[in-house]
Amino acid sequence: MYLSRTVEPFIAAAGSQFPALLVTGPRQVGKTTLLKHLAGDARTYVTLDDPLLALLARDDPALFLERFPPPVLIDEIQYAPQLLPHIKMAADRLGQPGLFWLTGSQQFHLMRGVSETLAGRVGIVHLQGLSLRERTGRGSSAPVFLPDAAPRTWDGPEPTPSLHALYAMLWRGAFPALAVRPDADVPLFYSSYLQTYLQRDIRDLAQVGDEGAFLRFIRACAARTANLLNLAELARDADVTPATAKRWLSILQASGIVFLLEPYFTNVTKRLVKTPKLYFLDTGLCAYLTEWTSPDTLLAGAMSGAIFETWVMGEMLKSWWHNGQRPTFHFYRDKDQKEIDALIARDGRLYPVEIKRGASPSLGDVRHFQSLSRLGVPLGHGALVCLAGQSLPLTREISIVPAWTI
Repeated sequence: MYLSRTVEPFIAAAGSQFPALLVTGPRQVGKTTLLKHLAGDARTYVTLDDPLLALLARDDPALFLERFPPPVLIDEIQYAPQLLPHIKMAADRLGQPGLFWLTGSQQFHLMRGVSETLAGRVGIVHLQGLSLRERTGRGSSAPVFLPDAAPRTWDGPEPTPSLHALYAMLWRGAFPALAVRPDADVPLFYSSYLQTYLQRDIRDLAQVGDEGAFLRFIRACAARTANLLNLAELARDADVTPATAKRWLSILQASGIVFLLEPYFTNVTKRLVKTPKLYFLDTGLCAYLTEWTSPDTLLAGAMSGAIFETWVMGEMLKSWWHNGQRPTFHFYRDKDQKEIDALIARDGRLYPVEIKRGASPSLGDVRHFQSLSRLGVPLGHGALVCLAGQSLPLTREISIVPAWTI
């Protein structure tokens, strides 16, 4: 079963403008399925997961493109970066949009070559797992999330899941293979996924020698989702040097496993924390790594609040990425422990967002919004994202936003 993705209109627009289109993102988020669905029978499909085709593409890229002329969809382009200069030459020679559609799972090797070789010739799409709107068949009605006085709407009846149903969804995660198959074995999927990620992406492409230490490092990151980054602690838990921990964290970032939310600070105030916050981008993988064996244990466990915040942050980020836009998200925290979960910067304004797991929001939940006045930056409408049943104004400047309407 195919689920429509929010990014489809952006892909259509980019495909009509650029000679090449690149869809990046972690493994198993649906990059190939998306492009094959949109391409239909209009272009040849070739995957570099095939060792013989990958060998041909690396050893004789000109012959490869003669064998598979455009329009063509080339899957897993990171296995043959030698193709990129030849794609550039073909794009310049033919001078048409939509010639090459590419996918790549590992940005840490791929993006440098793309930016250097195909600059100005490629539209780049970042794809993550399914958003809630996408997994419920409403991917086409998923606007960019930005706090506004108007209530957030949902095409059709709002899902308003029970707390248990919500955590069952968070425990399963957002990978399409789990979303479309309710009977899928979740632990088996993540075990296989992690093994593939470690063996193919990390050991072979990122040159990580100690897989055991790297697995400990990933687990330590998962345990600290929605918390301030502490590289010294991560290095200690994985028994590696801080320099190695920093390099491994950059690998997790580039491969779409984690997201670092940078703090907002200016020279106006010196009291703001300058350490980023760490977020896993899939709550199911995070729950598996931290060994929560069921939705019930996750709901009742110590990470319940952090997992909910992680999911909301991921939904907000997907609403931007899947609309082809770059999210300009920050968070606020000062040395008096006053914290605001997200600040969205747009058009010279900051839109504050607070995330609470409760269903009974109050003014006390957004009391730290007043701290933003010291920044000297124009403020937009604020939002309190929570489990309330409907969108309502909390004040004239702040709205209650049900989490499932993001």
